[in-house]
Amino acid sequence: MAVLQFSFPPVAGNTRRRHQICASADRQALFSRIAPVYDNLNDVFSLGQHRIWKRMAVSWSGAKEGSNVLDLCCGSGDLAFLLSEKVGLHGQVIGLDFSREQLMVASSRQRSRSKACYRNLKWVEGDAVDLPFPDCHFDAITMGYGLRNVIDKYKAMKEVRRVLKQGSKASILDFNKSTDGFRTSFQGLIIDNLIVPVAAGYGLSEEYQYLKRSIQEFLTGEELEHLALEAGFSSAKHFEVGGGLMGNLVATR
Repeated sequence: MAVLQFSFPPVAGNTRRRHQICASADRQALFSRIAPVYDNLNDVFSLGQHRIWKRMAVSWSGAKEGSNVLDLCCGSGDLAFLLSEKVGLHGQVIGLDFSREQLMVASSRQRSRSKACYRNLKWVEGDAVDLPFPDCHFDAITMGYGLRNVIDKYKAMKEVRRVLKQGSKASILDFNKSTDGFRTSFQGLIIDNLIVPVAAGYGLSEEYQYLKRSIQEFLTGEELEHLALEAGFSSAKHFEVGGGLMGNLVATR
């Protein structure tokens, strides 16, 4: 497994820089703590529907046989494994995450699976706002439930655009911050009355209480489209999925 040291870009102002580093480190530690049960909880919370949404995200990325692709904020590797099947033995998939524990889970899953195409997978520990890849390097990029947890979302999108080839797409799946009051309330009820209580059974109630706040602080679909365009993408479209509880941004360089 390829491993890179986690690094932070310079931020103007010492106080702001210390705050961002602290917040990023806190989120890194959070995802490291939930790594052992992350996949099981995803199945419980979504009733298995997250697998459908992730297949949709891979399809929207435009990855195909022989593509060189990146799964950013890859976690335990769900999207990376789907991409591996899509690009085949002649393609390559890199899964990048800031949590070494999540990458260890992904690597273990890779070793336990027998499909030949999974040999095209590599795991890299790194930072979404300081990607260790050259310009115009990837044919497609996916990000599942990652952008919401990045402190500097604009810089992350700039980096995604930088490493994408001209005309290629980034497909970014995450919780949808709806502008509809009913959907927002329903989403909050699910988190408070299902997700947090179930997580409490694993001793992770505090970790999953963060989820509701992170969605409230996230961007709406329209704001994500604007963010992508400001970062230099030529076009961007946000799609609501899962009854509007989830959303997928498709941005073309």
